[in-house]
Amino acid sequence: MTQARPPLRAPEPGSRPPTLRQRIGRHVLLSLVLVWGLGSAVVLGVGNHFVAEAFDRALLDDAHALAAHVRGAEATPANGGSALHLDLTPRELGLLRFDQSETVWFAIYGPDGALLAGDAELAPGGLPPGNGAHTFSHLVRDGRELRRVSLRIDGPQPYTVVMAQTTAERTQLLRRLLVYSGLAQLWLLVVLGSGLLRGIERDLQPLTDLQDAMDHRDAADLQPLPAALAQGAATHEVQRLGEALDALLKRVQQGLEAQREFAGNVAHELRTPLAGIRAQAAHALAHSDPAVWRSELEGIAQAEQRASRTVDQLLALARVAESRIALPLQAVALPALVREVLLRHLPRADGLGIDLGAEGLDTPLEVRGNPALLEGILNNLLDNAQRYGRGAPPRITVALGREDGYARLCVTDNGPGVDPALAQQLQQRWAQGEPGQQLGLGVGLGLSIVARYAQLMGGRLALEPAPGGGLAACVWLPLAGSEAA
Repeated sequence: MTQARPPLRAPEPGSRPPTLRQRIGRHVLLSLVLVWGLGSAVVLGVGNHFVAEAFDRALLDDAHALAAHVRGAEATPANGGSALHLDLTPRELGLLRFDQSETVWFAIYGPDGALLAGDAELAPGGLPPGNGAHTFSHLVRDGRELRRVSLRIDGPQPYTVVMAQTTAERTQLLRRLLVYSGLAQLWLLVVLGSGLLRGIERDLQPLTDLQDAMDHRDAADLQPLPAALAQGAATHEVQRLGEALDALLKRVQQGLEAQREFAGNVAHELRTPLAGIRAQAAHALAHSDPAVWRSELEGIAQAEQRASRTVDQLLALARVAESRIALPLQAVALPALVREVLLRHLPRADGLGIDLGAEGLDTPLEVRGNPALLEGILNNLLDNAQRYGRGAPPRITVALGREDGYARLCVTDNGPGVDPALAQQLQQRWAQGEPGQQLGLGVGLGLSIVARYAQLMGGRLALEPAPGGGLAACVWLPLAGSEAA
């Protein structure tokens, strides 16, 4: 049986999370304090080892010096039956036991464990066998801690020398070592911590500048960030953050521009057909003749068709304008796609009395493109040619060919054509020709859509005079597998 998870606690009113500077500073200072504590512990341990070793060595040396004055002698009632005695005068013993800060005790025991000289309460510690063997140990006497060394001397008459002294001096030395090393490390900790905090402050300053720049920016200001902010970035990550913000602002600006342009285009282009529809409806309502009603209804239907076509073109152009990502391109058999689009346009062409033909559909051409964009290119070129490129009699030809690693798709009509100086201008949106020329009655969107579609697939659009009169609208698209693709 699973236990229910506790609900998440909501942040307290007015509470704010810590800043990045505070969190980094906290982590750095805690790490430094931890290192300082570990360093002090290591210094104390190492110092205790070497101080104890020095004092123990001095204590052992005193034991050896005392052992050097033990002499052998015949057993007599005067020496209690022992053959060993300490060959030192009371003055020499005083000098041996003298210490400015510590109290020293000694004892000498014979082979049978009898006390030869010294303090009877100072018993020897456990000794391993062997000449010169010694052991160090601690003991407490009169409430004071002592450090004791027991030295075994073998020979014809073995004996044991025991020396002990208080540990006040070595404890005081360890305290001074800990205090001085701790203060030095603490000073280094303060210096290092302040330096690190200043470095953190300096490295995070670009983030603060970036935040200030965004906070004080107007909602309508979508321009890139000042170049000084990017140049003053202390780290690559901050620089990349500035570049990402610039890219985001650019995308937002492009989206807003596309939305504003689309709204303006719709308002501009639909005003005229809607006004015409309203006028025709008012004219029809003002008459009772059914023939007038039919005539005006036909005009309204044509105006609605023109308005719908304009809206479709505007939507298509808006989608192209907002397309800032790589389109999924694939290998497309261009003759098959052209044949399919032509079959859809044949009924309309027959109704308009247009001779719609094709050339080069048997040529195997495979381009790297997007099927939807390719259909959009051919639909717009055929629609423009059927509307504004009709000669006497009207004739439109779709031709396919190959040229320098590109596939060439041309839609040629026998209409009035376009002046060469105006051909480039007609590829811009809302551009129209002079009365009687190509696009003279259009809204100037079809060719701009074709040019943009071709650009997205790595191609281009060119308007050229057709042989014998008319206009040839040609699109070059990279062949699949070619260097251009």
